[in-house]
Amino acid sequence: MKKRNLQVGTFIAIAAIGMVACNPLNKMAKNAATVTYEVTPNPLEMHNDSVSISISGKYPEKYFHKKATATVTPTMVWEGGSKEFKAITLIGEAAEGEGTKIAVAGGSFSFNDKIPYQPGMETSVINVKVVGGFKSKTKDFTEAKIGDGTVVTPLLVQSDERPIMAADKFVRITPESYNLDIHYGLQQSSVRSGELRQDGYVGMKKFIEAGIALEGKYAFKGVSISAYASPDGELTKNDELANQRAETAAKAIARDFKTMKVEAADAEGFYNKVGKGEDWDGFKEAVKATNHADKDLILRVLEMTSDLEAREQEIKNMSATYDFLRKDVLPLQRRAMITINAEKVGYSDEEIAAMAKATPDSLNVEELLYAATLTKDMNEKLAVYQSVQKVYAADWRGHNNAGYILLLQNKVDDAKAALYQAAKASSSNPIVNNNLGICARWKGDRAGAKELYNAASGAGAEVSYNMAIINIMEGDYASATNNVAAEKTFNAALAHLLNANPDGATQIIDASEAKETADGYYLKAIAAARTKNKENFISNLKSAIEADGTFKTKAAGDAEFVSFREDADFTSLVN
Repeated sequence: MKKRNLQVGTFIAIAAIGMVACNPLNKMAKNAATVTYEVTPNPLEMHNDSVSISISGKYPEKYFHKKATATVTPTMVWEGGSKEFKAITLIGEAAEGEGTKIAVAGGSFSFNDKIPYQPGMETSVINVKVVGGFKSKTKDFTEAKIGDGTVVTPLLVQSDERPIMAADKFVRITPESYNLDIHYGLQQSSVRSGELRQDGYVGMKKFIEAGIALEGKYAFKGVSISAYASPDGELTKNDELANQRAETAAKAIARDFKTMKVEAADAEGFYNKVGKGEDWDGFKEAVKATNHADKDLILRVLEMTSDLEAREQEIKNMSATYDFLRKDVLPLQRRAMITINAEKVGYSDEEIAAMAKATPDSLNVEELLYAATLTKDMNEKLAVYQSVQKVYAADWRGHNNAGYILLLQNKVDDAKAALYQAAKASSSNPIVNNNLGICARWKGDRAGAKELYNAASGAGAEVSYNMAIINIMEGDYASATNNVAAEKTFNAALAHLLNANPDGATQIIDASEAKETADGYYLKAIAAARTKNKENFISNLKSAIEADGTFKTKAAGDAEFVSFREDADFTSLVN
């Protein structure tokens, strides 16, 4: 009885050994370390909010059983989370089903995948999970680490978008002028009393009186007088006559300035008097302006006469024939053309600043917009622009500039509301579109921001800089580099670093305001790590940590520094 039981036990043991021996998964699991995997890139990299992976595997000869299968799943694991990439199915050369064939003589596979980035992935490891299959049996192989972390350097991009201020058109000193003509009798140079009562002359006196009434806000700069004679008189006499007319016109104007006690008119050189002789060009223009049927014939005949004295005689002859020349054209040429030049002086800066606070509606829109430039206090600037919004609601600039200040104060919702008012007042305005693009980007609408920036073309270099930030976020580093152009900022340096130009990135940082900031030092440390320059790497990382202690923890887990993790100088900095 005992002998029989022993025989049964021996049979069971042998059967079990046979079953193990017939299961090729055990051998495959035991020799899993002979399989080689290559991950590209390693560490992985985050671009455009995604992490891409390229994996290739190589199986040695006699590893893969001809009827076995294997499901290979790369998995990213980090503290508090994990994410699987897509799995690939491998099958032996005699196995049934879909998958990549692996021969008994050995074989390989490769595939690519992409997963959305999640916070924490930067400190991850990449493992490969393999589940073997043979007939109805499955077996989990031991997970193997095949990669380290994820580079997330694009996340260093700073939100330093540039809004655009709408400029005022304030001019403190405004040139003004008044023009009139005084006409003279034939061969006369004295000013006729009727000319002093004509509308033009009366208007001139009112112009002067209005300037005087402004009490110091108006300055008369001078009087220009150009006098002429008609081209029907003797040439030599016409030059003298024109000079005399310039003198008499000046005296007439001077009497009025003196009567109204304008002291500036007494200054030497106040009156610029020029006798122009006979006005042949003015005569031609006056003839052309008439409706007379023979005007073209008259001008052709006169222009054929090159001798000036002969032409004068011909004009006399024609004026005897054509009444319109004698009555309507020639009298207009016997004149003095007078221009009174003045400057209207606006309010002083002190006056504008006070009025902007107390009585903003007493200023015109340009003065009120200018008032905001007279203070550095952002809240005071905002108050002025809000006054422009109320008093001059139809002008887009007040709304836009209020939104500009609110963006600088990081009040995105308030800025957006003001900018919408600007867009209503000036639809498709590129400056407004740029500023609304910033609102969209800061609210997480990257696509909307990009569309608005495209619609802001021509508004200024700010648009390109703002678009570069979008380019960095989207992983288009070549475009980002082009859009930052010659800028010297942290983001410009980051664009060059991500576009495989670490030396250029360092040069830009050193020429920027970020040169001695924690962020600037850290970016230079990354650039040095990428070029394997340990001395610069350690020096800049040390400076970054000294400026901001949080960089110690960041550096310890930053996949940019994987190659230095066993370095004593590095570990002493981050531990």
